[in-house]
Amino acid sequence: MMEFDYQPPDVPLSILYQDRSLIVADKPPGLLSVPGKLEGRADCLETRLRLAYPGTLLVHRLDCDTSGVMIFARNKAAQGFLGQEFEQRRARKTYVARVLGRMEADAGQVDLPIGVDWPNRPRQMVDPLNGRNAVTDWQVINRSDSETRVRLHPLTGRSHQLRVHMLSLGHPILGDPIYSDDAKAYPRLMLHAETLSLHHPDTGAWTTFSAPCPF
Repeated sequence: MMEFDYQPPDVPLSILYQDRSLIVADKPPGLLSVPGKLEGRADCLETRLRLAYPGTLLVHRLDCDTSGVMIFARNKAAQGFLGQEFEQRRARKTYVARVLGRMEADAGQVDLPIGVDWPNRPRQMVDPLNGRNAVTDWQVINRSDSETRVRLHPLTGRSHQLRVHMLSLGHPILGDPIYSDDAKAYPRLMLHAETLSLHHPDTGAWTTFSAPCPF
């Protein structure tokens, strides 16, 4: 199992939107979404939000190293509604990533099942036998000879899905401490949750929240 040195960033909360039913935050890279199981990992976005906004309830997660849009509920009814938006795959997410190498095609889809790489947890891997269905659409934003900026649309929500799928294409996300050899050359994982779209729990209106990409 891989070691993980947790050094949560000392930065203020970045609230993108709030009303009586939900609160949307821009999670910084390096901060857990929820408390970790081991000692010293209690600090997380969920805990910080609960201190500032008592009653905040978890709906979904982002990887510790990923930044960007996260939505939380402010009451049980909203939590149940938003949970269904994710479970029924009505929620739509886009991410921006910088990946190694020049991707020649302009767009594509990765449809490869993902499972846990047990000896190397928390690492995941493409697993045709025991993996769970995982699908990612991607489009190139721009490219150079050494790297490509892509917009990623996960159609499923597997752990480390975008990281494993880009690696499977031979273009690992830059700065990835788990799946890339060059992590120390970058200040962070170059993966950002740019937009989240879903139905609002009060009105049913299709709503999009966004956080500008910081890299």
